[in-house]
Amino acid sequence: MDLALKAAENAGKSGEVPIGCVIVLNNEVVATAGNRTLSDRDPTAHAEMLAIRQASETVGSERLVDCDLYVTLEPCTMCAGAISFARIRRLYYGASDAKGGAVDYGVRFFASPTCHHAPEVYSGLGESEAARLLRDFFKARR
Repeated sequence: MDLALKAAENAGKSGEVPIGCVIVLNNEVVATAGNRTLSDRDPTAHAEMLAIRQASETVGSERLVDCDLYVTLEPCTMCAGAISFARIRRLYYGASDAKGGAVDYGVRFFASPTCHHAPEVYSGLGESEAARLLRDFFKARR
């Protein structure tokens, strides 16, 4: 999670919402990304989406069955769907997102009967640091 927090911090320094993601396979990092929606002019360029694309390329498969994903904020519906389709083994996230989250809040995507694969989910990892990055970022914007 420390690497995901660093990616989030770097995204924030670039003017992006400070969210970072890391994907690990066999204790080795195969992808790291921060949000790039503004710089890429792409509403799908969330940290999770970018990291999943990078990991798929690195691993050579669209299925990331033995991979664990670490992200600083609870994934949205789009990212939860991508995590499911990629068959990510475990999801670790930092701060909860009552407004936009889709794992423990909102649609609770992985509990939906239409979800084909649900990873093991662990929340609250690095929560205070992830929440602080987001709070400071939005406070500076107001």
